Amino acid sequence: MERELVCVRAGSERGGMVSISGSEAGESSSSSRPKKEPPGSATDSESSKALSNGKSSERTLPVNSPITAAADVHTNGVAEVDPTLNTLKIRIHAAGSDAIDLQVSAQEMVQEIIQVLMEREDTCHRTCFSLQYDGNILDNFVELSSVEGLKDGSVLRVIEEPYTVREVKIHIRHIRDLLKSLDPAVAYNGIECNSPSFLTSISEGDIGDIATTGKRKKRSCSDQPLEIIDCSPPEYILPGSKDRPLSFLQPPTTDNKPLQCLKSLTASGWNPPPGNRKIRGDLMYFNIITMEDRHISITASTRGFYINQSTVDLFNPKPGSPSLLCHSLLELLNQISPKFKKNFATLQKKRVNCHPLERVATPFQTHSWTTPQRQHTIDCVRAEDAYISRLGYEEQITGQPRDWNEELQMAFEMPCQDLMQRVVRKQTIFKVNSDFVAAATRGAMAVVDGNITAINPGDYTKMQMFIWNNIFFSFGFDVQDNYKESGGDHAAYVASSNDLKGIQAYSNLDVEGLHVLGTVIVDYRGYRIIAQSIIPGILEQVQDQNVVYGLIDFGKTVISNHEYINLLMKTSKPLWIQKHLVLNEVEQPIMLCSSVDCKGIVGDDGRRYLLDLFRTFPSDLNFLPIVGVELHEDCQRLGFPKEYRHKLCCLRPELVENFVQHKHTQFAKLLKEKMRRSDRRKSLMEDGESATENYDYTRHIEEMMSVCQELGSVSDTMFDIRFNPNVYSPAVRFPESEQDALQLQKRLMKEIAAFLVTVQIPSFIKDCVNHVIVPADGITLTNALHNCGINIRYIGKIAQLISQLEDKQYLDHISKLLISEIVTRAAKHIIVLYLQGVEISALSSAISHFLNCLLSSYPNPVAHLLPDELVSRRKKSKRKLRISGNDTTWASLTPAELWKQINSEAAESFDYTLACDGVDQVVERFGLQKVSLLREFCIKAGIQILLREYNFDSRHKPTFTEDDILNSFPVFKHIIVKATDADRVYKNAQTTIQKGNLKEGLELLNESLNLFNNVYGALHPDICGCMSLLARVNYIMDNIPEAISNQQKAVIISERILGFDHPNTIHEYTLLGLYCFANNQVSIALRLLYRALYLMLTISGEDHPQIAVLDSNIGLMLQAALDCDHSIRFLQKSLELNLKYYGPQALETALSYHLMAQVNASKAEFRTAVQHEKEAYTIYRTQLGETHLKTKSSSEFLKHVTQQAVNLQRTMNEIYKNGSSVKLPPVQTTPLNNKTILQQLNLINGIVRSDSRKFALEQATNRMRKLIRAEIQASQRLTKALTDIGMDSLAPVNGTTPGEIVNGAENLAEDETVINSKTETNHVPSGHSAQLCSPAVDKAMD
Repeated sequence: MERELVCVRAGSERGGMVSISGSEAGESSSSSRPKKEPPGSATDSESSKALSNGKSSERTLPVNSPITAAADVHTNGVAEVDPTLNTLKIRIHAAGSDAIDLQVSAQEMVQEIIQVLMEREDTCHRTCFSLQYDGNILDNFVELSSVEGLKDGSVLRVIEEPYTVREVKIHIRHIRDLLKSLDPAVAYNGIECNSPSFLTSISEGDIGDIATTGKRKKRSCSDQPLEIIDCSPPEYILPGSKDRPLSFLQPPTTDNKPLQCLKSLTASGWNPPPGNRKIRGDLMYFNIITMEDRHISITASTRGFYINQSTVDLFNPKPGSPSLLCHSLLELLNQISPKFKKNFATLQKKRVNCHPLERVATPFQTHSWTTPQRQHTIDCVRAEDAYISRLGYEEQITGQPRDWNEELQMAFEMPCQDLMQRVVRKQTIFKVNSDFVAAATRGAMAVVDGNITAINPGDYTKMQMFIWNNIFFSFGFDVQDNYKESGGDHAAYVASSNDLKGIQAYSNLDVEGLHVLGTVIVDYRGYRIIAQSIIPGILEQVQDQNVVYGLIDFGKTVISNHEYINLLMKTSKPLWIQKHLVLNEVEQPIMLCSSVDCKGIVGDDGRRYLLDLFRTFPSDLNFLPIVGVELHEDCQRLGFPKEYRHKLCCLRPELVENFVQHKHTQFAKLLKEKMRRSDRRKSLMEDGESATENYDYTRHIEEMMSVCQELGSVSDTMFDIRFNPNVYSPAVRFPESEQDALQLQKRLMKEIAAFLVTVQIPSFIKDCVNHVIVPADGITLTNALHNCGINIRYIGKIAQLISQLEDKQYLDHISKLLISEIVTRAAKHIIVLYLQGVEISALSSAISHFLNCLLSSYPNPVAHLLPDELVSRRKKSKRKLRISGNDTTWASLTPAELWKQINSEAAESFDYTLACDGVDQVVERFGLQKVSLLREFCIKAGIQILLREYNFDSRHKPTFTEDDILNSFPVFKHIIVKATDADRVYKNAQTTIQKGNLKEGLELLNESLNLFNNVYGALHPDICGCMSLLARVNYIMDNIPEAISNQQKAVIISERILGFDHPNTIHEYTLLGLYCFANNQVSIALRLLYRALYLMLTISGEDHPQIAVLDSNIGLMLQAALDCDHSIRFLQKSLELNLKYYGPQALETALSYHLMAQVNASKAEFRTAVQHEKEAYTIYRTQLGETHLKTKSSSEFLKHVTQQAVNLQRTMNEIYKNGSSVKLPPVQTTPLNNKTILQQLNLINGIVRSDSRKFALEQATNRMRKLIRAEIQASQRLTKALTDIGMDSLAPVNGTTPGEIVNGAENLAEDETVINSKTETNHVPSGHSAQLCSPAVDKAMD
């Protein structure tokens, strides 16, 4: 088996990271889980995989990338790489274990080999060792290729090294990680980049169905009958069930109660060793309580670990009994505790059998909104992390904090001439950025919790600033009245988000010499914290002293710099920014190529930085009323412009891009029309050439100038749309020379505002009607709106427009999502201010009281206050709290008051009138469910609650108590780093697959997966999409085991990165269920679909079009499992939903009718079957015509069930008339075979499987077409020759004239388009990463 790509950062002290290579993903025979081989085997998977223990691993850099400097040769966008290039087979000898054979890349560092050994089952107890070759100790940070004499078959020896205090801490941490590797508590709590995955629990074992030989059983669905299995659906997911239990959201894992090896491992109170013991080699002391309840004191010395004679009250460092010295603490514990030895061996076997992706650290922390109650346990490492500075341990340079700005800027300055350099550069940027986000988030939480001292402690709380770990922190408030005219704190709050969008835009451009700051926005406990890297020297200089571009003197003076102008000119075209002149304080024109608020600062490192980019994109005039400015009629008809709470409403970059594309389409069309009218273009237009290609514009400058002027191009000679971000800034003055350009810019600003409401919003609604966009929760709705360039502040207007449509029933699910977003976002705005007045000791009580007022039907919830004596003591304390919270006004909040505020907030922020006095009225009026509202609110507000059943409708008891609030987690935003080369290859793969070239597309997908893994590591949403597409292509190509393997990885990645209840996770579960069914694993398939349906019901309720897809899947599989009663219930619900959301004449509805007819016919209920099939036949005939294959198939099935209904009625009549002894032909039921059900499942899920016979038929057809074309040409030549000699009217030969032969052949050749069209439909899925193609589109195509 080819070795998986191991990604380990040199010098990392916290473990490595698995990165599944594309070649591994493409192996049909390899398992998705590590297989235990004999220790000496050359294919030992544990020696070929650096598996993180899953508790303290960091994202790390890949080192054995198959991409080399010589591989920058592209074919169809892929680097041609030999996967076996520069690989070595080496053997490692370690004391106490068998020899280990490894196949490694020559580009790996020695550190990677060490990491592999630290993760192997038989060598994981070692941390302090080095590798020796030919008598020489190898440097950990050199590549294997630089080791002199190293070749295939070389032997490396493991040499134990003496300990230091640092190495002891690393060793203890590693042991702690091993002991807790199966403990889900860390994942539930969202610590150290851990997150839970429940796939193994849902499937109750390995989905891959691996035999003991390690090879996957390959089973065909067509040649094996389905077994009769008992897999009845749980009651809470049955159609019509109103029960939405929460306890199943996070099912107990297979190791819910992990094996306990030790009762306690803590640092001793006798630390540090006294001087006389230090000079004897003592480093640290530890106290251990074994499972036998034996209390032991351990000494960590330079030579290893041994038992000493100290007790709690007496210090005696002399060796105790037994007198053993072990280099590893695990070896010592194995000697002194039999239970430890037994339990740890069992734990190790379970650990190595876990899927690697379940144990790898995520690049960014994922938090769960609900979690089960967990027992808090003793953990010395955790305690040290919390209360002792970790700078000497976790940072690269011992004893010093990391210089984040220098690391980020150096990463961006890395060379990028060839593919290898670009990949290494991107992986470095991604790694440093993810580390920066983690550090910034920790620091922001510490700031809010009051654990960091401000650099200006005497100032008011909101004005305080902080520096920690070389990161600058500030609150998102208007501290110096900089936003006084723009909306105060509201403007300051949104300015940080707009600034991040500007930083992202400039960062994506990657302009050499232009730098932006690392930035993270953290919302935590009602406060917004902006964390930024620090420009060198900025803290030592007077404010504005080093500003060379933009506003200084608090906005009084504007300056420019030609070097900044030259750099910004490179960004102006891709960002659609128009350079312009403004007047300074002395009426002199100043050139700018950005918003006037943007500042250019030259740091002490000589780099040019851009700050304050919150006005990078044009202002939204629909929410910026200006005296004397009238918007287009369409905007005015919709009630725009509207007053908003701040004046920093900016348009999204996606909208600007769509607007420019829209303008370009108009430009090409208009230019073409003008050229048609021009006599000078007549000849070119007759040739059918494009209006914008092969055209000499200099010869027809008048037409070009006319079109440019008409469309608002800033250039008279070419299409060029740009915006002046300062055009409506009240403090900016323009010289007289800019007036004409200013009028053009004002026109463009009005046009783009009208474009949003007249084109983009209607297009979004249309896509929702056509099910091109099918959001399931607030996150997917927000992403869909943003992709269309629509800001969230428009959701109220969209809800109003939908309510006015005639066919609004098709958008009922969208309306519910919009109302849910309005309610939960309004509640989030309120709780932000609410929490700022709450001290931390009352936080759980305050949040539970707020949730009761928001969601509980209990009319008079009462807040739980602190005991009076504690309050009085707090009042007497002289310690000044940094964040005020000395009042209890939060406790006076009532449901009526809260919902009054929500109504006001909905009107002010989203221009929507809720007119609801409480949650019950909202639920009844809009059809929402409280569980969904709770989930959306907790995710947005960063609240984690206890996983239990909540009674929302009780009017006698409040729903929530303070014990239900488990935690408050940060919600953060940061710069997104994209693997551009991998993304380009991935899109190329999608295009190739759409053209039907599956094998080539599969190769491209594997290449893109390799590149993704090199940049991101093993876990990332892009890798999830790539894995899902790989699985689908393998499934289409009938490689079902490999499809299951890839889809299993996609599910785990989605669970861990996006969340266990994210809509994409639900989609991945559905596809995995389909592939398992195709592999004859019906029981597992149904459990996966039950999980998907349960999650979907929880997040969106039963009234959603995606529920119809899941119900159809489950109904068909239950029919295959011979559970027809439950099957009918699910299929009937699917039919109802399809009728509602697709209409009575839709093909989806016809398919539902046909499925209902099928299952009823299999139960011999032929009368009902006939009724349903008649409806299906009518729809097919109306939509597709009499000759379509589906219409004919439906007609045949209708005849069959009709005949069976007649036979059944005759049988019943004869029985009534003559008794049961009469002999009549038996009634034939219609049980479906496995293949037919699978075909229908594929159709429901938008997948069409390829068939080798179809390919053979297509090839034969192509050969026939070539012969026919040759015959056509020969016949034409014959006819022409006969005509030339006057014999054009010949007698028929065998009743056919040559002309008829030619015409018939031409007609047959013309059929090529139809055949190719069908072939394309049969194996060309669409190209989206999360959902490859829409089932509605595919069904319509089929």
